[in-house]
Amino acid sequence: MVPDIAECFRLMEEYGMLPNIRRHSLVVARVAWLLVEGFRENGGPPLVLDQELVVPGALLHDIAKTPCLHSGCDHAREGGEICRSLGYPAIAGIVEEHVLLKDHDDERRQQGVFMAREIIYYADKRVRHEEIVSLADRLVYILERYGVGNPEMERRIRENFARCVQLEYALFRFLPFTPEQLSSLAVRHVAGYPAGLLPAEEAGAFVGGTKEDAEAANREYGL
Repeated sequence: MVPDIAECFRLMEEYGMLPNIRRHSLVVARVAWLLVEGFRENGGPPLVLDQELVVPGALLHDIAKTPCLHSGCDHAREGGEICRSLGYPAIAGIVEEHVLLKDHDDERRQQGVFMAREIIYYADKRVRHEEIVSLADRLVYILERYGVGNPEMERRIRENFARCVQLEYALFRFLPFTPEQLSSLAVRHVAGYPAGLLPAEEAGAFVGGTKEDAEAANREYGL
């Protein structure tokens, strides 16, 4: 069973998702959808085996972010538990791996076969707050927010992003646009988005890092 977009929005409300996190999730969903649409437009072998999970998985990837800001829990793990309790085990697996992807099957990717969790893991890394940025820019932000003064944390973050760069290379071998064109495409494709994924209203980005941010990062990177 897979939730539709309306149900995803209802769950966002039920779990008190903050407006800025909701806007972030919408942008991640649009980026993920653009990747899938790019595969379709390009023709040929690229295939997302569980394509129906891409949009709902992206919308719900931060379902536990707001409560975890208060409780200090690991939002990826807690989000997976929430989705599993709701009867969405496939979505749960995506949510659990949106920070750290467990399976990096380069041989499968080279054949043009991808999984929804890879699409969402990548899309999330391309969105800083509500802005589509490069992996390099996102890495700088993550290091500044979570890695300063913690060499082991910095090592794990860099290792995670190095794997994401490899995924980016594999994805864009089969896409009719480049990583650099993704941001402009997200703006131009407004009319083509599924109902409910229209661009979010412009809003100022939230900045700064708190002790709770650092503790959350420690949990998510296994420290």
